[in-house]
Amino acid sequence: MNPQMPQKLSLPGVKQVIAVASGKGGVGKSTVAANLALALHMSGHTVGLMDADIYGPSVPIMFGLGTVNPQTTSFPLEKFGIRLMSMGFLVSPEQAVIWRGPKVAQAVQSFLGQIDWGQLDYLIIDLPPGTGDAQLTLSQSAPLTGAVIVTTPGEVSLIDARKGVKMFGEVRVPILGVVENMSYFTDATGAKTPIFGVGGGQKLADENHVPFLGELPIDPRVAACGDNGEPMVRKHPDSPVAKAYMTLAATVAAAANRPNAAALPQVQL
Repeated sequence: MNPQMPQKLSLPGVKQVIAVASGKGGVGKSTVAANLALALHMSGHTVGLMDADIYGPSVPIMFGLGTVNPQTTSFPLEKFGIRLMSMGFLVSPEQAVIWRGPKVAQAVQSFLGQIDWGQLDYLIIDLPPGTGDAQLTLSQSAPLTGAVIVTTPGEVSLIDARKGVKMFGEVRVPILGVVENMSYFTDATGAKTPIFGVGGGQKLADENHVPFLGELPIDPRVAACGDNGEPMVRKHPDSPVAKAYMTLAATVAAAANRPNAAALPQVQL
């Protein structure tokens, strides 16, 4: 073992650990993580969702939960059948978390190693945007099956998404694939309008020789559902967006459960 690499934490009851990541904010990564977790659960799996964004946790809002008393509460919390952990359960939304890198890393590791996640088919980890301490700590210490990279079609998003892909290559975490969020808007006639560009997700996947997991359409209800504490796939399960997430969940599950998942494409540095 490389002496500079921390030992992987043991999660004996968790079959697959999947990181959902992006190189920048604003691409809907947390929304993808939440809806992917629910889609996997609705497909019959036991699922946990860990919010690793210490500075800007969003899972409590998207699941309609708030702060709790850690002295009288057992973690993870559960909502809609998903086991949840987030800094947002411990700190009020108005309170800023002003921590240096080592303390952030310690919190992330405690969410993984000191929380009793129980028996899970999938633990989805919503990484904060970027390639900082939290991302590196999880990539090096969590027993990751692989990572899902979220981007939008435009070139500005791709610039930063490439950095996220390279980071996972550095720590030898397989890339399960790239998913393109906000790919197009469908009007009442069924016509598709690519508001933020075309083909960025496929381009990112192709240039890094990793799978392209598909496109997720734009629907204004996605943001409203997240703000109101009931994600889209649960609130509107028959919508095109929800159906796209169900397809994404099946694709991600198939990639994660391949016998040779550890040999999935990794970025050549």
